[in-house]
Amino acid sequence: MGEVIKLDLKKKSLRDVNSVLQNLDPKSNLRNYLISNPSGNHAVCAGLKDEMEVTVKGHVGYYCAGMNQKALVTIEGNVGTGVAENMMSGKVHVKGNASQSAGATAHGGTLVIDGDTSSRCGISMKGIDIIVKGSVGHMSAFMAQSGNMVVCGDAGEALGDSLYEAKLFVRGSVKSLGADCEEKKVTKKDLELLTSLLKKGNIKNFKPKDFKKYGSAKKLYNFNIDNVSEY
Repeated sequence: MGEVIKLDLKKKSLRDVNSVLQNLDPKSNLRNYLISNPSGNHAVCAGLKDEMEVTVKGHVGYYCAGMNQKALVTIEGNVGTGVAENMMSGKVHVKGNASQSAGATAHGGTLVIDGDTSSRCGISMKGIDIIVKGSVGHMSAFMAQSGNMVVCGDAGEALGDSLYEAKLFVRGSVKSLGADCEEKKVTKKDLELLTSLLKKGNIKNFKPKDFKKYGSAKKLYNFNIDNVSEY
């Protein structure tokens, strides 16, 4: 992508930096940015809507790369609550750990986290692919509607509680399954899907057959008085 444009958050305000990234000249070929000194700022790289590459050198706060479209955002550090929240497309790569609600409500794109995530990873996900090389906390994939989650480590309590059509793949142990979530048979199509997802995450030390699959038992799709305690 050519020349790297440097944006220093010690010298520019967050508003100014985000404005530069949100308002690219469509005729310009300058699409490669480096953000230094993020210092835990919130909403870094929020609302990007064009093809570009952005590298953030350091830790960020809440809602980094929220509502992302088309951009490739790499965070060389840890992220706070809601990274890639409501992402539509593109890719967000976290090279550290993520706090709670990573990838929440995201409709598309890919979120890769090299470390661990806290609770509610993928809450209400709606089409995103989330690939976690470490472990996820409790209530991950809560009310997950569609998309895929791959966890190379372990999953906490109540995995997949009240999920719909999302597919969850976990290599390690699961502390407990949430309401209406159950282990599923891994099909040939699932193995093909996992092969593609592991490639997306640049994961070479695990194989698709190492993972177990979890999905909806579909007992809560329609109200049933016998299941009233689960609603």
